[in-house]
Amino acid sequence: MTALAPTPALTSRPARSPHLLRWLIRLHRPALLAWIAFVLVVGGLLLWVGGPLTDASAAAWKQYNACGADGCSYDVKAIGRYKDWYNYTTIAVIAAPFLVTAWSGAALVSRELESGTAQLAWTQAVSPARWLAAKLAVPAVLIAVGSGLLAGLHHWAWSTGQGRIDTVKGWHDLGTYAANGTATAAMALAGLVSGAFWGLYKREPYSALFGSLMSTGLLWSLVALATPHLWPSVSKVSSLTHSVPAGSGIVVDQGLVTSTGQHISGHLCGSTTYGQHCKTVYAKLDAVSYYNDYHPQSHYWPLQLTSTAIILAVTAALTVAAFSLLKHRTGSAPARKAAAV
Repeated sequence: MTALAPTPALTSRPARSPHLLRWLIRLHRPALLAWIAFVLVVGGLLLWVGGPLTDASAAAWKQYNACGADGCSYDVKAIGRYKDWYNYTTIAVIAAPFLVTAWSGAALVSRELESGTAQLAWTQAVSPARWLAAKLAVPAVLIAVGSGLLAGLHHWAWSTGQGRIDTVKGWHDLGTYAANGTATAAMALAGLVSGAFWGLYKREPYSALFGSLMSTGLLWSLVALATPHLWPSVSKVSSLTHSVPAGSGIVVDQGLVTSTGQHISGHLCGSTTYGQHCKTVYAKLDAVSYYNDYHPQSHYWPLQLTSTAIILAVTAALTVAAFSLLKHRTGSAPARKAAAV
C-alpha cells in the first residue's frame, strides 16, 4: 500500500528566520543614534581640547613663565578654559560605561521580557540563546569601538599638554588614569553584560537598572582599589630633609625607615629642615629616612592591561551567567509556531 503524500494544508513549514540585525537596529534606533551622537560630540570636544585649547593654554603659560619681577600680562582665561574643558571631557569619558549600563539594564532585555516581545520572537524561529547572543553582540561592537575611540582621543588630548602646560594632570591622577586607558572600554562592555544579566534576573526595567548600575559601580571600585597591587611596585628611599618622600606615581605605601631598616607606614611629619617639631617626632621613632613604594609612569600600561584583563574576565563570567540564567528560565528552546491544520 502506497503512503499518501502530505498535503500542503498538513505540512508544517518552519518559519523563516527573521533578520535579527535589521530588527535590533530598528528596535534600538534611538539608543544607537544617541550613542553615536555622544561619541561624536565628546570626540569633537577632545579634539578641541587637545588642539586649540592646549595651544592657547601653553602660550599663556609661556607668557607667565617669562614674566619678570615687575610682572606682565598673560591670558588667564585660556588657562582656565583648558582646565575646565579637560575636566568636563574626562568626566564624560568616565561616564560612558555607566550610560551603557543604564541603557542595557533598562531597555536591552528587561523591557522586552516585561512586554512579551522576547517571547514572541522565540516563537518566530529564533531560539532564546540566539536572541540573547544577537542582543549582546551587535551593541558590543558599537560600544567597544566608541568607548575605545574616546579613550584614545582622551589619551592624545592629555599627552599634547605634557611639558607645555604647568598644571597638566599627572598620569596617575584618578580621573586621567581612568579615562586614558583600555580599562574604560572594557568597563563599558562589562556594563552592557551586567545590564543584560540583571534584565534577565529581574525582568523589570527599574529593578534591572538599579542592579546593573550598582554592579558596575562595585566592579569599578574594586578594580580601582586593587590597581596598586596588580603589579610589583618599586621602592625609593629619600632624606628627611625633603617635605615628602621622593617618587611620583601611584602610591602603594610610604612612611619612615628606622636606623635598623624597619619600615613604619605613615607618620609623615614634614621636612626636618624647618622647625624642631618634626625632628623630635622622627627622633622618637628612630627614623632616619623616608621610603616610598609606588608605581612610576613606566608601569602605566602593565597596570592598565592587567586591569583590563580582569574586567574582561568578569565580563565573560557575567555572559556565561546570563546564558545559564536564560536557559534555566526558558528550559529548552520553545516549540516553533506550527502551521494551521
